[in-house]
Amino acid sequence: MTDLSIIPFGGVRENGKNMYAVTVNDEIFILDAGLKYPETDQLGVDVVVPDFEYLIKNTEKIAGVFLSHGHADAIGALPYFLQQVNVPIFGSELTIELAKLAIKDQPALKDYNDYHIINEKSEIDFGNVKVSFFNTTHSIPESLGIVIGTEYGQVVYTGDFKFDQTAESYYRTDIPRLVEVGQRKVLALLADAAGTEGGADSVNESKIGDYILETFRDNKKKRIIVAAVASNIQRIQQIIDATAATKRKLVLSGNDIENVVRTAIKLKKLQLPLPESQLFVSLKNMKSLVAHETVILETGRMGEPIKHLNRMANGEDAHIKIGSDDLVFITTTPSTAMESVVAKTRDMIFKQGADVKQISTDMRSSGHASRNDLQMMLNIMQPAYFMPIQGEYRVMSAAKDAAEEVNLPEDHILMAMKGDQFKLIDGQFELKDSFAIGETLIDGSGIGDIGNVVLRDRRILSEDGVFVSVVTIDRKKRQVVSKPKLTSRGFVYVKANRDLMKEASDLTVKQIEDYLTNNKSFDWNELKAGVRDVLSRFLFEQTRRRPMVMPVVMEVNQNRRPNNHKTTPTQSGAQASKKPAQKKLATPNSNKKKVRRPAKKNVQSKTTE
Repeated sequence: MTDLSIIPFGGVRENGKNMYAVTVNDEIFILDAGLKYPETDQLGVDVVVPDFEYLIKNTEKIAGVFLSHGHADAIGALPYFLQQVNVPIFGSELTIELAKLAIKDQPALKDYNDYHIINEKSEIDFGNVKVSFFNTTHSIPESLGIVIGTEYGQVVYTGDFKFDQTAESYYRTDIPRLVEVGQRKVLALLADAAGTEGGADSVNESKIGDYILETFRDNKKKRIIVAAVASNIQRIQQIIDATAATKRKLVLSGNDIENVVRTAIKLKKLQLPLPESQLFVSLKNMKSLVAHETVILETGRMGEPIKHLNRMANGEDAHIKIGSDDLVFITTTPSTAMESVVAKTRDMIFKQGADVKQISTDMRSSGHASRNDLQMMLNIMQPAYFMPIQGEYRVMSAAKDAAEEVNLPEDHILMAMKGDQFKLIDGQFELKDSFAIGETLIDGSGIGDIGNVVLRDRRILSEDGVFVSVVTIDRKKRQVVSKPKLTSRGFVYVKANRDLMKEASDLTVKQIEDYLTNNKSFDWNELKAGVRDVLSRFLFEQTRRRPMVMPVVMEVNQNRRPNNHKTTPTQSGAQASKKPAQKKLATPNSNKKKVRRPAKKNVQSKTTE
């Protein structure tokens, strides 16, 4: 029986978080390990990564992770994945260097060094499987498509791609190599669909470079603040070129962008028209520059520029204040989830008196395949099956329509969901043994400790606030000792709602007294739940709002020890009675055994290079 299956762990019906597993004869080949930025309702979440549970359980089967390029949607989950699964990583030189930057702040991974540099000519022999690569055009050099060659045929993963006939040599798609792959049997093509919805082709990068230079020249009296994705090397090259051409200095505002630029310069993936000392100025020396001779390149945390730009517009950046002498130039195309944030950010920037220009409003700029690009890829590859990836459902539907236009049968287009398992059975892919795959929310250093309950609580706090009732009881006497102390945050202003607070206080006392009177047994959870329910109903009836109600019930006399010491009156001059011997308090045993965490098993890949 054929043993080949494809499982998406992300990247389908969503924008970003690319991660796909191709299983061949009990070996798992992982294609990319990316993140996505949170939706607007995922409050306080930094990033979202795939759910790794299935892969953790099958660590022994993983041959490696194969990276298509160095953007966050392809490598951003590595810091979290590698903490749980020790497997080799394969990628181009630049991609591997960016992957190292992504994980360098993780103490648990300081000793990880299982990296393997490959290029478009590499072929890795795993016995029954041969993995090879081809160059693609994207907004970062050394982007690669990946070919999983098996005895049953090939599974081809394009990664992010587009066709641009004007691309520089180190961004250019290797079309003869694509033809070579397509001449052999392609079982399934997993192809980037992110740019297929609009229908129009993206403007080629040479025109975008001219547009950026023209913008710099048109604003010669202004300081220019450029918002860009840190790993968009092509856009950074265009900004460097425009900065030098207009005789300005470039300031890199943040560690992420500085690390990426330094790495790209070291690997000669960024070409400097001037010596570094004549082009770059550090952030701390920026004040020495004349405003109209300054270009600030900002990207924010994890290379995402919009949220940091939002903080700048709010005056929260310690170094950069936006004012009337500034042009804010947004050179990234925001995802659907970020569009509302971008609109609000633009509004705040205008309020500061600055001008705003956004590249995506003037031209179609994308690093992803258009409808025509996808159809060209399908015609070259001639796959038996096609899985559109890297897009929400409406985008995948547009890609499906495009595939049908080039005569791919509808039942051979796999409109996948996360956790769908497509098994090759008698030459046909069938949906078999699928399983639920969620997503892992990252907040700070926590991995997976944020779930739907926490998000719901954050949403309630952000919308209706919190209402806290603190009351003290005497459980033995079964009575309330003191009046409740009520606190409201983000719900109502206490001084303006004294009647409401008094009624809430009375209801709290009544509910507790009823519970203490009518229940012989005592349960703290039942008592607090009763107070919470009564207050929630009352507050909703009075205000039509649902704040988070937090009853805090404390108990008096719970730690008081009986005094067994009797005092005896003494006559004048008589000796006082001897003090009873003091009992020594028991101290916890400090000689606890240390529990040593078992060492992670090192997975040996069968890779030969």
